[in-house]
Amino acid sequence: MKFIIAFVLIFLNLSFLQAEKIKDISNIIGVRENNLIGYGLVVGLNGTGDGSSSKFTLQSLSNLLQTVNVKIKPADIKSKNIAAVIVTATLPAFARQGDKLDVVISSIGDAKSLQGGTLLMTALKGVDGKIYALSQGSITIGGMNGKGGGQLNHSTNGSIFDGALVERDVVYDIYHQKFANLSLQRSDFNTAITMQKALNKFFDEKVATAIDPRTVRLKKPQGISMVEFLAKVQNINIDYKKEEKIVIDERTGTVVSGINIHVSPVIITHGDITIKIEPRKSIISNKNDINMKDGVQIAINQNQLNMDTNEITVANITRALHKLGAKPKDIIAIIENIKRAGAINAKLEII
Repeated sequence: MKFIIAFVLIFLNLSFLQAEKIKDISNIIGVRENNLIGYGLVVGLNGTGDGSSSKFTLQSLSNLLQTVNVKIKPADIKSKNIAAVIVTATLPAFARQGDKLDVVISSIGDAKSLQGGTLLMTALKGVDGKIYALSQGSITIGGMNGKGGGQLNHSTNGSIFDGALVERDVVYDIYHQKFANLSLQRSDFNTAITMQKALNKFFDEKVATAIDPRTVRLKKPQGISMVEFLAKVQNINIDYKKEEKIVIDERTGTVVSGINIHVSPVIITHGDITIKIEPRKSIISNKNDINMKDGVQIAINQNQLNMDTNEITVANITRALHKLGAKPKDIIAIIENIKRAGAINAKLEII
């Protein structure tokens, strides 16, 4: 079987210092979304629902029919027009009764497709077991039916736009609070101190205290409500250095890297590929001698590439390997091994 994988290179300049609003790099503790989940039935399928092997679907339908005075045993149900599903949604902070939520529906039985189905009323519960929303409506598949074009079959998953109504509020009294806590999205002592100084300077009094590298404690000034105070806090700009990161998606062969992530001197051998990075050396090419402060030699099956550059980065190495015809899995393995060798200081995230 022939295996083909697309290789995507994306390089972002993420390492420079820039101004960021506090709301973009931190969250207010206690003000957050909540996940909801429910079990329901989808009806109206054109013979693509669960079969007799999905016992829980037949039992659920039998229980549902009994609520309308129709008594039938699960074993007597032969319909394939129904499917058992899990329904999920996200309840935003400060959601109120009557607000509408988008829902996602996923089959848990052996249904072939949910296309054309209608979700019956389904209670969506929080982690505390209480019902926060009710969902019902016609399911949208999104056009991915697995027919032609090599598309994957996603028809056992669907969604309903505005498919749930909020029935219970998540109560959080922020107006009468005198204190609040900011949680930084990334733990960093310098960012916490920078935020503390910026807030105290803006309000011209001590309203912020960094209590650890992740948390900044806020005290509301006199003569202003907590809502107005937090609105001003979130829109204050501070100097912020984004975290350098390399993200690798091994399934698709995608590498996302900061364009200025440097690589220290190292020698890596991976199969037929050899990479040699060394500072202040003379590198011999087929045509000329190249003198440089930093250099890299990359060889694949006797094909050698010399890079004439003062700084070796992940972007340079990845482009060079790709140009020489290295396979995506080899490029990804090399980057991972360079990181393990300690030659890359950026964080490596594999998804």
